[in-house]
Amino acid sequence: MLRTARIATIAGLAVAVSAGVGACASTETTPGAQPTAAQQVAVQGAATPGQPSTEAIANLFTQWNAALATGNPQRVADRYAADAVLLPTVSNEVRTDRAGIVDYFTHFLENKPAGVIKKSYVDVLDQTTAIDTGVYVFTLTQDGEQREVEARYTFVYELRGGTWLIVNHHSSAMPE
Repeated sequence: MLRTARIATIAGLAVAVSAGVGACASTETTPGAQPTAAQQVAVQGAATPGQPSTEAIANLFTQWNAALATGNPQRVADRYAADAVLLPTVSNEVRTDRAGIVDYFTHFLENKPAGVIKKSYVDVLDQTTAIDTGVYVFTLTQDGEQREVEARYTFVYELRGGTWLIVNHHSSAMPE
């Protein structure tokens, strides 16, 4: 039986609770603070043999965010599977293919986005599937002015051809 490890990091103190199936990590940072590596991923080695660690899955956001920093929508789209579904934050259009995903990021990248995770809940479902759900904040620059947008997110990842790809990405601005 697989075990779930849920970790909440608050003010630098990690608290763990075990139960359920899979491997799960939860982290939280102080609003406005840059999370430490330990806060971004509070569980290391919680995966069962053959499964990715929650740290490895959480690092996929770091890789995606680095692709955003290139300003190249093709590089960002490379993080997504060919049949991925993207429900983006600042578009009403559901993107279901690479062309749609590239189109979305072509416009989104004009705002020079930089994301920081505030809360992350990583669930490793099995050897080839994982989910990262939480809250992130993007700093966007428009007309020389910076603004922050806080949003909820879900990334569903699958291991395909030896590479972890996003198969579903939902992002929505906080309602308040």
